[in-house]
Amino acid sequence: MRVLGVDPGLTRCGLGVVDGLPSRRLSMVAVGVATSDALWDVDQRLLSIERQIEEWLEEHAPDAVAVERVFAQQNLRTVMGTAQVAGIAMVAAARRRIPVALHTPSEVKAAVTGNGRADKAQVQTMVQRLLRLEELPRPADAADALALAVCHLWRPAGALGAPQRAPGSLTAAQRAWATAEQAARRRG
Repeated sequence: MRVLGVDPGLTRCGLGVVDGLPSRRLSMVAVGVATSDALWDVDQRLLSIERQIEEWLEEHAPDAVAVERVFAQQNLRTVMGTAQVAGIAMVAAARRRIPVALHTPSEVKAAVTGNGRADKAQVQTMVQRLLRLEELPRPADAADALALAVCHLWRPAGALGAPQRAPGSLTAAQRAWATAEQAARRRG
């Protein structure tokens, strides 16, 4: 299973693609950040981030998208931008009929480090170990995106319960079509 993790942010949106292999082994496919210029109007910033997320979805053809669940912060402006980017990521995935799951920061930390209160350095170190990377994934947004993907591979339902679509919501033909479409994107 291939998962795109999205750590939403308006200036830097972390993106990480991880393949889940047999025996809970993991393999990093790609990591990076989608960016927007803080001097631009918010609509243009959202459009820029959306285009970059679309490119990642097209290039990596994930089976699922794991997005960090936005939580209340004291800085309302920051939480608004984060929530808007999370929504864009979910819509982009839904357009392609890719299931989306939301994971809380503490759930991600617990899945990756065993401690729901782990700090960023601990998360980066464990992501490096789990994915057998030579260096710590940087920036922190990119490491968080990889951690989201790992969390989803190990806890697929997400913190909010069931996935967006019930398992039987697609017909057998729709499932076969979606599988063929994803396989073609990976080859292509």
